[in-house]
Amino acid sequence: MNKILQYLRKKPIAALLLFIPIALLAEFGEWGGLWVFALSAVGVIPLAGYIGESIEALAERTGPKIGGLLNATLGNAAELIITLVAIRAGLLDLVKASITGSILGNLLLVFGMAMVYGGIKNGVQRFDRKHASNNAILLVLSVVALVIPSLFSHSIGPETSMEVEALSLGVSVVMIVLYALGLVYTLVSSRSPITYESTVPPQNHNTPHWSVKQALIVLAASTVGVVFMSELLVGAVETVTSSLGLSEFFLGIILIPIVGNVAEHLVAVQVAGRNHMDLSVEVAVSSSLQIALFVAPLLVFVSLLMGHPLTLVFNQFELLALVGGVLIAALVSADGESNWLEGAALLAVYLILGIAFFMLPA
Repeated sequence: MNKILQYLRKKPIAALLLFIPIALLAEFGEWGGLWVFALSAVGVIPLAGYIGESIEALAERTGPKIGGLLNATLGNAAELIITLVAIRAGLLDLVKASITGSILGNLLLVFGMAMVYGGIKNGVQRFDRKHASNNAILLVLSVVALVIPSLFSHSIGPETSMEVEALSLGVSVVMIVLYALGLVYTLVSSRSPITYESTVPPQNHNTPHWSVKQALIVLAASTVGVVFMSELLVGAVETVTSSLGLSEFFLGIILIPIVGNVAEHLVAVQVAGRNHMDLSVEVAVSSSLQIALFVAPLLVFVSLLMGHPLTLVFNQFELLALVGGVLIAALVSADGESNWLEGAALLAVYLILGIAFFMLPA
């Protein structure tokens, strides 16, 4: 018992694992969709954290280059699983909102919180200006790639037309090729915009000392857990939207991205507090690039196999939010310095967008 208490003091997020059996009890005990949604959402949080830790442990054992590839391909595993379950259920608007929300959450919410916390604790913080500029260029290219199918769909035809689907597939191929080139670059360079070697500085390294076998077991178990929790979460979406009057769009763009990435978000804020703003920038921006260049196009191809074709056609609110979020994040990071006021500005933009999304009719 003492060992369990010591572990919980060291890793309090593990206490949220208790919500997993409670969520299952709520589902089979027919407590109602609201309880199932809330409990399963909380249950995903520690599982996503363990997925991240197991990937970090594998990265430690396999070296920085292979570790970077693991982070690049599995860094958003929890959210990828949630969106795959949503595609199977035919909730395509939820999936596209989740893609947008993940990018905005990383660039505005996480980046903003890191700047505020790090700025209050350490004053003005500096990071690699050149690397930040390279990241900004890739982010703009990613958003342009996501915007083009939406703009052209107005001239080509409706979202469900063969032409729009073909355009989305073509754009997805180009994005995945660009992502693959980034992975190749990782193998010949110690630093790539779409990967990061570790989210924790060496002197404060909290990565579990797991063997490869232990890390794989934790990764597999956590992945299975996320699959089950995602099934419950997605299954309760309709009940939540009808009971609370929330739109499916709001759930996808605000709540689901936060749930799927909260563990990684906390790490980004913590390292900013330790005056390692470079790592916070890496976590926030690299995760956004992974979503835009890898997860989104991958979902387009997987959706075809599931019989629910997903196109890269976003609504006008998503497009406006994406363009605005990327531009303000690029401007804030352009000088290679950050302070709490700039972080507050990013949080303000996210809050304004959140209020606007909340007010949209269900």
